[in-house]
Amino acid sequence: MSRKIVENIIFQLRDIQNGKTWYDDNLENKIEPISETQAFERPIPGVHSVAELISHIWVWRMHGIKLLQGQESNLSVDSPENWKSNEELKKIGWKKLKTDLRESQAELIAFLSDKDDDYLENNTYKPSHTLKYLVEGIVHHDLYHLGQIGITIKLLDINR
Repeated sequence: MSRKIVENIIFQLRDIQNGKTWYDDNLENKIEPISETQAFERPIPGVHSVAELISHIWVWRMHGIKLLQGQESNLSVDSPENWKSNEELKKIGWKKLKTDLRESQAELIAFLSDKDDDYLENNTYKPSHTLKYLVEGIVHHDLYHLGQIGITIKLLDINR
């Protein structure tokens, strides 16, 4: 029973969330200094706020977790929850958005912790798409939006 792929994915998920990365800061270091007010600011029209990006990451992580667990999830790029407005997110609150993000990472890692590479490589969530492809996609998605968070923070000129 090989766990090389699973352990690598878990390692990457931890690094993205709060590890020491080679490419820049992790999610925690980026978002923790941001105030409640700053979290919901759009630096320029057409650029998402940090809160919108965090919510979006969380929504897709939860979609991935459901698929990994064999549950149905109909999330799509056109789903209203894909990009919630700042007004909707303010009702949730910045603290809750950060907590949800942290809990989704813990839930994803907990799910993967007892799986092996065969599980990821030999099970699919839709035809010709393995669970390995899904979890690698979650990692890629997190990194992509981590970069956007960094740009948003720079555009907001948040002193860090």
